[in-house]
Amino acid sequence: MMLFKKQVKTTMLENSQKHKQWAANSSVLAAVGLTAFKIVTGFITGSLGIIAEAAHSALDFVAAAMTAIAVRLSGKPADDEHPYGHGKIENLSALFETLLLLVTCFWIITAAFQRIHSGKIDIEVNIWSFIVMFTSIIVDISRSRMLYKAAKKYNSQALEADALHFSTDIWSSLVVILGLFCVKLSEWFPELKFLHLADSFSAIGVGMIVIFLCMKLGMRTISALLDTAPAGLEQKVIAVVEVIPGVVDCHHVRIRSSGPHLFIDFHVLVDGNQSLRDAHKLTEDIERAVQKVAPNSDVTVHPEPD
Repeated sequence: MMLFKKQVKTTMLENSQKHKQWAANSSVLAAVGLTAFKIVTGFITGSLGIIAEAAHSALDFVAAAMTAIAVRLSGKPADDEHPYGHGKIENLSALFETLLLLVTCFWIITAAFQRIHSGKIDIEVNIWSFIVMFTSIIVDISRSRMLYKAAKKYNSQALEADALHFSTDIWSSLVVILGLFCVKLSEWFPELKFLHLADSFSAIGVGMIVIFLCMKLGMRTISALLDTAPAGLEQKVIAVVEVIPGVVDCHHVRIRSSGPHLFIDFHVLVDGNQSLRDAHKLTEDIERAVQKVAPNSDVTVHPEPD
């Protein structure tokens, strides 16, 4: 019976790993197509907003590729050198992605201010300018939904970071479209000539969005690398354990994450006169109760005699 349960659990882990890898690989392919489309259109039209989005998409590709690699490596089983598994690889991937985004946003904002200061802005806004941005929005909506769904199902921080990244891309693309439309208005109505600066301001808007994204990803990544316990989970564990018949007290709760996995260990006070078999059964009941509030977690219970 125990062997059968172990085989079922192994099969479920393999299936979840395949689904996570498929989601990550799909994101890579989408990033490659969007980056190429934006680069060509950006240089043809001379739009800094589109070029900024192309640079953003190029980093999306790097980030998505890193996520795909991280998901594959983090799925390796635990070994003697990594008893908690390889899940931290996902967190390191997210940290590197954050640094890449910071570099990009500084480049975007600097280039935009240089254009505004020089006043030399030569942009050709045509139908392709809008086609590439609307295409980007449609692709980003589909892949962010796919990644969010996989991240929630398998508790993957790497996929969740990618999903957050691409959902933010939707808003940055809308900012660029607004900038392009304002430039077009300045061509149609000479009295609105000042709107020709809108493309540069939209690029600054994209940069600010990226900075916000960096702050959010950076804080999450640092918390994970420092083994910060999820907020409120310790109290939930204590509450669910102490209501189990036979448990007198639950204390010394420790929680750490490793990629998509949670490791929880704690001490419980129990009747010291019960048999070893009864004590073992009680710890199994405790593990099942904890896994209801923290699914797929690795739970270790240390019983102490009351």
